[in-house]
Amino acid sequence: MTTLFSTNTLHTHQKHLNCVQSTHPMTKCFSLTATRTWCLKSTFSTYGLRSTVTDLGDGTVMHCWVPKTRKQTRPDLLLLHGFGANAMWQWGPHIIPRLVRYFNIYVPDLVFFGDSFTTRSDRSDSFQAQCVYRVMEVNSVKKMRVVGLSYGGFVAYSLAAQFKEVVERVVICCAGVCLEEKDLTDGLFVVKDLDEAADMLLPQTPEKMKELMRVTFVKPPVKTPNCILVDFIDEMNKENLEEKRELIHALAKDRKLSEIPKIPQPTMIIWGDKDQVFPLELGYRLKRHLGDNADLVVLKDTGHAFIVEKTKEFYKHLKSFLLPPIPSSATTNGHDPQHLHNNSPDTVTTT
Repeated sequence: MTTLFSTNTLHTHQKHLNCVQSTHPMTKCFSLTATRTWCLKSTFSTYGLRSTVTDLGDGTVMHCWVPKTRKQTRPDLLLLHGFGANAMWQWGPHIIPRLVRYFNIYVPDLVFFGDSFTTRSDRSDSFQAQCVYRVMEVNSVKKMRVVGLSYGGFVAYSLAAQFKEVVERVVICCAGVCLEEKDLTDGLFVVKDLDEAADMLLPQTPEKMKELMRVTFVKPPVKTPNCILVDFIDEMNKENLEEKRELIHALAKDRKLSEIPKIPQPTMIIWGDKDQVFPLELGYRLKRHLGDNADLVVLKDTGHAFIVEKTKEFYKHLKSFLLPPIPSSATTNGHDPQHLHNNSPDTVTTT
């Protein structure tokens, strides 16, 4: 439920693997995906983050990047990833370097992604939110602002609904929180059922990977060698495959708009106007559901992968919404005073 590659990443992979493919087409000498993961770990460390593993004591273990030194003068910001690669791949190249100077950043791997897992049977976004909350609790975070990307948006929304006193502001990015199971049979999506959705979002072949990139990008990378895609699938998409399919089924099974709570926190909804994974209609639906408490930002000429295709515009909106300090006084009707006096329109379209 989010993009897997940036165009630059794919070009870098191509440059290094062309010779391997031409001389040893059936041999995998090394993994560029694993190499990039190692480089991202180094990058996170350079930007003041450290890798932590928290055993929640109920069969659940959570991996999370946390600040090496937490600065009391900065707000705490939680970034929740979507389907695809682990948290480092999705947030690291595009967003972390821009935000780390303003916030104490926390970047967990959700359960069954990266180094997080559970022996429990619960696959709900509510359970994911509870696990994330407990990790933040262990790190002594009392108040936080949350950004959820695609599947991470479902978790962010559930976190805000369950822990209203902790979550101050929410950014929901291209997450179909207000979808209903019947939307699949009604033709809203490019897939017709949850099994087909899981096949698309968890590609196991180069052909399926290319199909996913065509759906998530407005301008998908072209001529991507199969060896690059196979390498990525082997490193990122093989582990916990059945559990991830169960997460997708749990997300939409019996979901009804009438049963979705309305979160009280000031909320920004960001969507690409050409999103084929979660069509823009779901962004408008969420805006209607939350009413005046939410602003909807529609980014032009981009799809589900706007974090890659429209990085600067995305960051601009994140910073403007998240950075202003929230007064310690009680909020009014779920709004903080700054949000009440925000004269920006409910729906903003950028180019």
